[in-house]
Amino acid sequence: MKTYSPKLTDIDRHWYLLDASQVPLGRLATQAASLLIGKGKVTQSPHLDGGDHVIIINAAKLVVTGNKVQDKLYYRHSGYPGNLKTKPLGEMPPEEVIRLAIRGMLPVNKLRAGRLARLKIYLDDQHQHAAQTPNKLELGKS
Repeated sequence: MKTYSPKLTDIDRHWYLLDASQVPLGRLATQAASLLIGKGKVTQSPHLDGGDHVIIINAAKLVVTGNKVQDKLYYRHSGYPGNLKTKPLGEMPPEEVIRLAIRGMLPVNKLRAGRLARLKIYLDDQHQHAAQTPNKLELGKS
């Protein structure tokens, strides 16, 4: 029996809709990253990008538990000495917080940029992808 290896023509992409106002940030990010990678598919392969498109709505109503709004810090550094910049989660735009959380859960390889390109984040419940008829996923509350 031969080992099955999927081809580029075997990739079938679907559209999924996630609501950021229903679950905490971490649960939203893990579900979105799993969909972008294509983990739930039978034809998932680490060397091919067979993931789906993900639409996240209501990013402005992002749910963050605990004191993360004040305590969680995001860092950037330009490479020059003494140029470390920090910004708390409360000062960051919510769509950027979601994008960074999902980016951190994706594998660091050449497929990462293409997977992130299939992620669409909107502040309210209006999105421009109704023609793709996305499947709305109900994520469990915690």
